Amino acid sequence: MIGENRNQKRILLAGDSILDSYHFGKVERISPEAPVPVFLETSEQYSAPGGAANVAVGIAAAGADVELFSCIGDDGRGCQLKSMLREAWVDVKSLCTVPGRITSSKLRYIGPGNHQVLRVDDEITEEISFDAVRDALEKIEGDIAEYGLFVLSDYAKGFLTEQLTKSLIALANRHGIPVLADVKGERIQKYANATLLKPNRNELCKLSGLPADSVEEAAEAAARLCREAPCSYVLATLGPDGMILADRDGLICHEKSTAREVFDVTGAGDTSLAYLAAQLVQGTELKEAVRIANAAAGIQVSRVGTGIVYPHEVAKAPGRGSGLSGEKILTYNKGQRLPVIERDRQNGKRIVFTNGCFDLLHNGHIVCLRKARRLGDVLIVGVNSDDSVQRLKGPERPFTPLKDRMEMLAALEAVDYVIPFEEDTPIDLIGAVMPDVLVKGGDYTPEAIVGAKEVKENGGEVVVIPLEKGYSTSERSALWKRSAIKN
Repeated sequence: MIGENRNQKRILLAGDSILDSYHFGKVERISPEAPVPVFLETSEQYSAPGGAANVAVGIAAAGADVELFSCIGDDGRGCQLKSMLREAWVDVKSLCTVPGRITSSKLRYIGPGNHQVLRVDDEITEEISFDAVRDALEKIEGDIAEYGLFVLSDYAKGFLTEQLTKSLIALANRHGIPVLADVKGERIQKYANATLLKPNRNELCKLSGLPADSVEEAAEAAARLCREAPCSYVLATLGPDGMILADRDGLICHEKSTAREVFDVTGAGDTSLAYLAAQLVQGTELKEAVRIANAAAGIQVSRVGTGIVYPHEVAKAPGRGSGLSGEKILTYNKGQRLPVIERDRQNGKRIVFTNGCFDLLHNGHIVCLRKARRLGDVLIVGVNSDDSVQRLKGPERPFTPLKDRMEMLAALEAVDYVIPFEEDTPIDLIGAVMPDVLVKGGDYTPEAIVGAKEVKENGGEVVVIPLEKGYSTSERSALWKRSAIKN
């Protein structure tokens, strides 16, 4: 089911990968040779993953594990793209290199005011043979239990052929895995039985055969597409009108655009798809996931070119809504580093970690967390699961379930990320985070703190913050019990 908690699984993203490049310059005159602007290039230029590769980077940035099933050419652009994906913590084991094929690229020339002057595409769009991806597909099928969601990012560059698309959807259907498809073209049956289709306004018109000029028309067109595809949901992106989510009976919700100013729509669809997927695999309810995806897209269009939108930015976005789990609450797999935290580290941020049960969150906790946050740039809080608290504190604990404890911690401004752990100690989680500063509140000696040895050996430090007097959860619970008996 879509929205089911699949937070221990990764996302398989299949689609067309592109290398996006940007050259910046200025335009001060018209060419005497033809009525075209003369672009004077400056030294500023950069490249970034584009197409499905951009979606994969976005999913990783949003905090989910992602594996990219795609193809590149045996050329320098392909090597560059693969290297960028690895640096962005995207699993590239299913990225196929096709001999004799070039890696698709889009070169954009950006002029004054960050406006695009020209785009130059270099690509081969002929379909990839099924034989070229057969081995990778068989490996994916062999590892099927590891996936919680399939995402198809179709840019019509030849990778997602009808045969491969149908094979992926059928594979997912057999194993009860939801499929999100960002569609391209007019062949509805190519995406039959996907869970959710994500067309833009123009694609919605083509696929449904109905107009979509207004939100009301778009909702009717989306409902028809749902019935005829068939699929369970249609999420249509409508530019300045935001997004609509519909099922076969009609409109479910309409999320208005949150963009204050639009500089460049490049990558907005990719960003919304990435956040939608990351939220759903983490168990976020569909309407809330759509709200988060819409907020992320609003941030993207306010920038120039494709780029990464981070969870802390989405948390502050207008129209974001009240939910918190999409931005701050993460999960981890034992033995693996957390990509979103590694990116913070690579950006020079100092990582601080602390942990606890945080049952009956009180001012003593809050003061300690604020002090911990001042020791670095990013504060990560590990939280014992309900079963772990019960083993540590007794059968009557916890008083507050894990979900509520995490939400309350995530609501604190001092806290950047909250991560639950099932074990009695956070040693495995500390290994996944490997903080620069390990903090514990109380009367511990640094040597007695779980993970202290490992953090110090990695060049980090250990800090003990004394607890505020009168704010022990255990003391308070005992007082409440005595009060209840007395009364």
